[in-house]
Amino acid sequence: MSGAAIVAEARRWIGTPYVHQASTCGAGTDCLGLLRGIWRAVLGAEPAPVPAYTPDWSEPSGDEVLMAACDRWLVRLPTGDGAEGTVLLFRMRPGSVAKHLGILVRAGGDASFIHAYSGHGVVESPLSEPWARRIAARFAFPERTV
Repeated sequence: MSGAAIVAEARRWIGTPYVHQASTCGAGTDCLGLLRGIWRAVLGAEPAPVPAYTPDWSEPSGDEVLMAACDRWLVRLPTGDGAEGTVLLFRMRPGSVAKHLGILVRAGGDASFIHAYSGHGVVESPLSEPWARRIAARFAFPERTV
């Protein structure tokens, strides 16, 4: 799947309000919903239903639920800058579970990413050092098979 196509779809979502567990462009989404919506637009139907989740998703148990889901449905990439369209998985605090997602728009010195951020909606943010050091893993969308 083309990184440019993924970024173009992610940009369509900018301005969508933040709504927990939603995944509808223009109406509401959270970070997982943004990834789900991009999947539907570029690959078609989602591969599996997404179970309900809470804002503190798997924190009490320490289970890497989102990391495991990314490993199951996406293609893990080696550590590095990545390319446009790369899915970024973040740990918001050291030692916590990874539970925030974004789409890399640009790599390098002026790196940026698109994500659904509580209180802000879907925005494009600089991939500044505070964000970059929170990256737990990088993934690519699988190739379309139909």
